[in-house]
Amino acid sequence: MHNYLDFEKPVADLEGQIIELRKIETGEDAVKVTDEIDRLEKRSREALEDLYKKLTPWQKTQVARHPDRPHCVDYLARLITDFVPLAGDRYFAEDYAVIAGFGRFDGAPVAVIGQEKGSDTQSRLKHNFGMARPEGYRKAVRIMELAERFDIPVLTLVDTAGAYPGIGAEERGQAEAIARSIEACLNLRVPLVSLVIGEGGSGGAMAIAAANRVLMMEHSIYNVIAPEAGASILYRDAARARDVAQAMKMTAQDLMGFGIIDAMVEEPLGGAHRGPPTAIDAAAAQIRRSFGELTPLSGEELKRQRREKFLAIGRNL
Repeated sequence: MHNYLDFEKPVADLEGQIIELRKIETGEDAVKVTDEIDRLEKRSREALEDLYKKLTPWQKTQVARHPDRPHCVDYLARLITDFVPLAGDRYFAEDYAVIAGFGRFDGAPVAVIGQEKGSDTQSRLKHNFGMARPEGYRKAVRIMELAERFDIPVLTLVDTAGAYPGIGAEERGQAEAIARSIEACLNLRVPLVSLVIGEGGSGGAMAIAAANRVLMMEHSIYNVIAPEAGASILYRDAARARDVAQAMKMTAQDLMGFGIIDAMVEEPLGGAHRGPPTAIDAAAAQIRRSFGELTPLSGEELKRQRREKFLAIGRNL
């Protein structure tokens, strides 16, 4: 059984019936049961297709946050070989919300910086739910500087509700650390590709996503503020998050239309959590294509292209 979202109840009911029938798929009535299972599987797929053809922005937000959705560590395990993580920012401490290091993608060296939310209570606490502190962003800058020194392209995997807003983080210069990380992205003289794999929240995401190519998974979101927080500010009612999500235009489809992202990676029917290997392989193909387009460019051309890309956002809206 999957972890079903609220709007997936019709599919949950059908798939629950299928599971019950499979338990009795033996004996004299096996043929009849098998026929019924086939019929229910067809209805279930049709229901899922119908739901995912017309997802609202709020429903996409729920899919982007699905607990079973593949996380940074899953992408690393499938895409990157010989991965060597590097820890610490050389100023204060290690930040487990940001995983960073060097490995190989398609056999070629690559630097990887990713935000990890965690997949169970223990790992979520360890990774602070993917909300990085200043030391996480300073670690990202350190990895980018190393990558540039050795002429290694950079891949970033974005998945955060936003930077950590705690007192300690603010005391250690959270805003400055984010700004320095964005600056490091924009000034890199090596190819930089960013992929939003789940939730891309505010400056906490932008800090590692000011890239030559910004990609999004089909059911991910990328926004300036979480819908609940936006609703609290605008309406003083977090329950109106659904309305804010609709107005924010934060889905991959919306952002492709605005020219804010460069490509959208299709997910399996029902979201990446229903077929993580398929989703990650589709992302790999788009990452491969992006690096192929960027590798021939000189350092100055990469820097100029990145700058022009972000300056152009909003000009034609």
